[in-house]
Amino acid sequence: MSMNVSQSGTDEAMCDVNTTPLIDVMLVLLVMLIVTLPPQTHAVKLDLPPPQPPKNIVQPPRINIDIDPDGTIVVNGSPVSGIPELDAFFTQQSALDPQPQIHLAPSALAKYDVIANVMASAQRNHMTRMGFTNVGQYAE
Repeated sequence: MSMNVSQSGTDEAMCDVNTTPLIDVMLVLLVMLIVTLPPQTHAVKLDLPPPQPPKNIVQPPRINIDIDPDGTIVVNGSPVSGIPELDAFFTQQSALDPQPQIHLAPSALAKYDVIANVMASAQRNHMTRMGFTNVGQYAE
C-alpha cells in the first residue's frame, strides 16, 4: 500500500495497488516461457524420384594439336601444311556427332599469331569444344 501526499489539503490516504511487482513477475514468467519452449523446426517434405543409374556416357573423340616454336602445326601426330588444310580438316570434323574436342598444346616459344590463327580456324568452322592442355608448364 502506498500513500500519496497531496497539496490539495485533503488528508485522506490514497489506496492504490502498486503494479510494478505484478509487471516484474509477468515479465519473468514470459522470459521463462520463451526459454523453455522447444525450437521450431521447419521441414519441407519433398517426394523426390528415385535416383536413376547413369547412362553410358560416350567420350567424344579428341583432336590433339601441337604448335611448335617454328610455327609448325601438328594435328594428331601429322604435320599440316597450313591454315587452308586445317580449315578443311575442321570442316570435316565439325559435321561429326558428337563433335570432337580440340586439345591445343602450343609450345612456350610459339608465336601468338599462329595460335590465334588455329583458334580462329576452329571458330570459323563451327568447332565448339576447344581447350589448352599444357597450361601447367606456364604456372611460374
